[in-house]
Amino acid sequence: MEAFSLLVKYPFVLALLVVWSLAWKGLALWRAAKNDSKPWFVALLVLNTLGILEILYLYVFGTEKPEK
Repeated sequence: MEAFSLLVKYPFVLALLVVWSLAWKGLALWRAAKNDSKPWFVALLVLNTLGILEILYLYVFGTEKPEK
């Protein structure tokens, strides 16, 4: 209950978490769509991990494919 009371007392913390998560999610979804990676796109869209999975995808798994 401590985390909930913190969010009630300081609502800007929740707003910051939402903005953080949406920014990373947007970047990761854009990269997954650009790479034509449907499984990653669905996983990133459905799972909410406060940006952790999105950051991993962007920097580890989702390297851009070289253009032909």
